[in-house]
Amino acid sequence: MEGKMRWCANAREVGSGKTTVVLAHGYGADQGLWDNLVPSLSQTNKVLLFDWDFAAGEEEDDGGRYTFDRFADDLIALMDEKEVRGAVVVGHSMSAMAACIASVRRPELFAHLVLLCASPRYINSEEEGYVGGFERAGIDGMLDAMASDFDAWVRGFVPNAAGDPESVPHLEKSFLAMRPAVALEVAKMIFLGDQRDVLDDVTAPCTIVQVNNDFAAPPSVAEYMQRRMKGAEVAVEIIDSVGHFPQLVAPQQLLDILHGVLLRQPRRRARC
Repeated sequence: MEGKMRWCANAREVGSGKTTVVLAHGYGADQGLWDNLVPSLSQTNKVLLFDWDFAAGEEEDDGGRYTFDRFADDLIALMDEKEVRGAVVVGHSMSAMAACIASVRRPELFAHLVLLCASPRYINSEEEGYVGGFERAGIDGMLDAMASDFDAWVRGFVPNAAGDPESVPHLEKSFLAMRPAVALEVAKMIFLGDQRDVLDDVTAPCTIVQVNNDFAAPPSVAEYMQRRMKGAEVAVEIIDSVGHFPQLVAPQQLLDILHGVLLRQPRRRARC
């Protein structure tokens, strides 16, 4: 719709400070995923949060809507809309790769990338020696289950992804808020995609944060990403926890890492 942001909902800014922290949630989540982190981060920084459109219960539209390139452009549009420059961008899961693409296109927007539970490719590639964690047959079976009975798939998938029973109700609610057809299309984009080539072009400083017992993005993926990102200064941090959502399960460990990143930001890298 003309004049209406098509890519996200509920964009909001919290706190104040010379550095802007952009929090981009991943698949199946919404900005409520960051609730345990925002009070601490917003004490000395401006924090920008938003919901991707798939989290807002939007109807699906023409084929090809959901691509990593489109999400990267939409992240850029948000930062331009809010006049953000030199931000620390925390991209969770799929948003990590969208942030990488965006940083290549508009490097002045990004002072630092925090790539949280990121994976550029989920499917193993034996001929290349790449371990993404899944065989193609397993991904196809998951997508078939989603198409057959989305609610049942969510209730089976979320406990494994959460890794902590207390986090399951929050995640189930946000997963089930997605329209099933939209959820399936975004899942295909993520789990059948291959974004490894973009790693070669990233120049923004990065901190890759993985969980040592994350079935979706094992630490070996972080090591691969660090080796591949030869044009950037890259550090890897491993959180001693379980699941794909450390924001919910290990918020203090994640906050410690984020505050360390923020303390190292030059004062001149500020929001305009």
